[in-house]
Amino acid sequence: MPSATTPTATPAPAPSATTPDATPAPTPSAAASPAPEALPPVMEESAPVSVRIPSVGTESQLLSLGLRENGSLDVPPGDPGSPAAWYNGSPTPGERGPAVLLGHVNATDGGPGVFAGLRALAPGDTVEVLREDGTTAVFAVDRGEQYGKDAFPTLAVYGNTEGSELRLITCDGYDPATGEFDDNYVVYAKLVV
Repeated sequence: MPSATTPTATPAPAPSATTPDATPAPTPSAAASPAPEALPPVMEESAPVSVRIPSVGTESQLLSLGLRENGSLDVPPGDPGSPAAWYNGSPTPGERGPAVLLGHVNATDGGPGVFAGLRALAPGDTVEVLREDGTTAVFAVDRGEQYGKDAFPTLAVYGNTEGSELRLITCDGYDPATGEFDDNYVVYAKLVV
């Protein structure tokens, strides 16, 4: 499951510099300044109910999980057929920022877990998240990355984004000698609908 690395908030931007004297800096004319870029559209807050990934046949109800007492991410139960979960410390899918869904790659009976097919996802594949308000947030896969749990890129996975994004996280890098997963596999996706 996900790295024991605790998600951290992105630091606030540094305050803007002021001129040394109290005189305000000149304001450029409106014609000289480029129009500000619009932020990508996002959806209103609404908790996720289920996830569907058509290209790999994944469908799951979603649990809502937070952090453990030690600050690591809680993980879905390890029983065969366990559902995926939304990390409720992340935005809801469709809101601005990276919503995080977690799922097992395998089941305790040796069969596949709910996120066993993540490695088969290709850029452009869609991930559909049904939300409590009846809407569906549809995301297009951008890429997948494998990371060692001891070198997990917390800011890249959990850090703020301009638009609505999705992270799907599962275990990877199974070591038969220890019976443990040494890595995580993370799928990055962006809101398209």
